[in-house]
Amino acid sequence: MNHHANRFPISHVIGFLMSLLLTVGAAWVALKTSLPPKAIMTFIGALAFVQAAIQLFMFMHLREGEDRKANVINMAYAFFLAIVIVAGSIWVLTSGHSH
Repeated sequence: MNHHANRFPISHVIGFLMSLLLTVGAAWVALKTSLPPKAIMTFIGALAFVQAAIQLFMFMHLREGEDRKANVINMAYAFFLAIVIVAGSIWVLTSGHSH
């Protein structure tokens, strides 16, 4: 019998509340501070990175499962794809203005 089936998902609630707090913090920094735009973007990017890590551990069950090596490989591949997509998008959007 699975002992985890009837437990209240407290880790999901904590992860959700932490994600909400980080989102509100990012919105507050963007709208209510007089920081330079680069500092705001850096701060929001850092909060996004922390929020992604929280979601991976709290919601995606990254620590669970029998094949943790496959989880690490899949996460590395997903991270690589995200970097390629973001960097490629920035490159395409910024290089079109010069022509």
